[in-house]
Amino acid sequence: MTIDSIQFGVIGGGVMAEAIISRLLQQQIYSPSHILVSEPQLQRREFWKEQYQVAVTTDNNHVISAQEVILLAIKPQVLDVVAEQLTLSSESKQSPLILSILAGVSLERLESVFPGYSIIRVMPNAPATIGEGVSAIARGSQVSALQLQKAQQIFTAVGQLVEVPEYLMDAVTGLSGSGPAYVALMIESLADGGVAAGLPRAIAQKLAIQTVLGTAKLLQESGLHPAEVKDRVSSPGGTTIAGVTELEKGGFRSAVIEAVQAATKRSRELKIKN
Repeated sequence: MTIDSIQFGVIGGGVMAEAIISRLLQQQIYSPSHILVSEPQLQRREFWKEQYQVAVTTDNNHVISAQEVILLAIKPQVLDVVAEQLTLSSESKQSPLILSILAGVSLERLESVFPGYSIIRVMPNAPATIGEGVSAIARGSQVSALQLQKAQQIFTAVGQLVEVPEYLMDAVTGLSGSGPAYVALMIESLADGGVAAGLPRAIAQKLAIQTVLGTAKLLQESGLHPAEVKDRVSSPGGTTIAGVTELEKGGFRSAVIEAVQAATKRSRELKIKN
C-alpha cells in the first residue's frame, strides 16, 4: 500500500463501516487496493485484511491522507481523543470529503475539528448491513455538487437515501435510526400472538416476518397510503377490523408516535451532552 493510492479511508472498523465497505466493494465502486481502514483492535484488523483484502493501520493520520473520502465511524465520545491524534494539513490542496456517521455530533462541531474540510453528516440504520437500509444526509456549507454525488453513490449502495436539513437529524434518529427496534418488537409481538392462538413458534415467526416484509414492499411498490392497505384488508364485520379495534383500544398508534418522539428527544439530549 502507498498513501497516494488510497481513495477511501475509514476511521473505525466496526459493523456499520463493514456494511458500507462490503457493499462498495461488491458494487465495484472502490477496489480493495484503494481502501484503508484504521482500527485499534488487532483481531479486527486481521479480519479486515482476510475478509476484504483492504489495507489496515492503527495510525489515523494515514487515513486523513485519503484522496476522495474519509468515513468517520467511531463512537461519538472518542471524537476528541481521535482529533488530538490527527495532524491536519493547512495547505491549500483539496481536502477529501468527510462522511460522519457519529450520532449527535453536529456539523458545526465537526467543522471545528476538521477546519477547511467538506463534511456531510449521515444517519444510516441497521438494515444497511444487508443493503436494505435508509440513510439521511445533511451537508455542510463547503460541500460541492460532485462531493454530494459521491456521498449519494456511497450510501445508495447500502439502501435508499434522503437529504434533510441538519435540524431534522434528531427526528431521523428517532424514526429510521431507532425504527428497526420498533419493527422487530412488532414482529415479535405478532409471532407471540400466533403462538397464543395455537401456531408453532417457527411457523408463527415466519408468518410474522414475511407479513411485515410483504406489506412494506406492497406499500413501496404500489404507492398506496398505509390507510388504504388497512382499509382494503378490513372487511365489514370481519377478522381484521376486530384486530384493528383491539390495537386502537390498546393505543397502538399513539404508542408508536410517542416512541419516535421519545427517541427524538433523547437524541437531542445526547447531542447536548456530547
